[in-house]
Amino acid sequence: MPGRSPNEKRRYLLVDVSNSFTKLAFASREKLGATERIATAHLSAAGIRKLIRKGAVEEVIVSSVVPKKNALFRRAAGKIPVAFVSAKSELGVGVDYPKPASIGADRLANAAAVAALYGCPAVVVDFGTAVTFDVVSAKRCYIGGVIAPGLDAMTTYLYKRTALLPRLSLTEPRRAVGRSTKGAMMSGAVFGYRGLVKEILAKISAEAFGRHKARVVATGGYARLIAARMPEIDAVQADLTLQGLRIIGNLNR
Repeated sequence: MPGRSPNEKRRYLLVDVSNSFTKLAFASREKLGATERIATAHLSAAGIRKLIRKGAVEEVIVSSVVPKKNALFRRAAGKIPVAFVSAKSELGVGVDYPKPASIGADRLANAAAVAALYGCPAVVVDFGTAVTFDVVSAKRCYIGGVIAPGLDAMTTYLYKRTALLPRLSLTEPRRAVGRSTKGAMMSGAVFGYRGLVKEILAKISAEAFGRHKARVVATGGYARLIAARMPEIDAVQADLTLQGLRIIGNLNR
């Protein structure tokens, strides 16, 4: 379960609900605790209620892209407030977007976090089930982004749709020219994905920033692997979305 120091008062339970996995952490106003990741399909009101009681939680802050799970949090929390992040929340950044209600809550949390922790303009590259690019302008406004298939989704698709290609556990390839089926797939996945990320970042920079230098921050499951040899990415922050929820919680007290 998410870790908790006995000497530090916990105010929040932060929850980032994505399609495949959910990340949770206790947090004070100033500090994020240890995180836990569980399969979203396994979320239950009983499990959430147990966490709330364990952490002496005063408020639950949720970013969710799985609406059918949202009722679990209200049921588990009882009289404890539950805040679901949306474009109507105070984010610390503006929202300059045609249909604000359609923006994923995790993307808004990422925008809030990158603006507060790294400054603007900025781009967050979130390597989740999909890889998302979220753009915050020099005027501290969320202005949109890009959505592409996630790395795991791409490799799993190959495994499921071809008779002879194996399931991969991704690591840094030794060479571009694969000397085995796995080596060839690894090269295509990692080097190919870096190419995708590099091209999209170049297009975003030319279109949105002009002469401004934007901070590019990566987060999500494969962030460290893909960012390792990409000078375009300035920082990797594994818990950026949860940090954004902590920041949003503070702004909406």
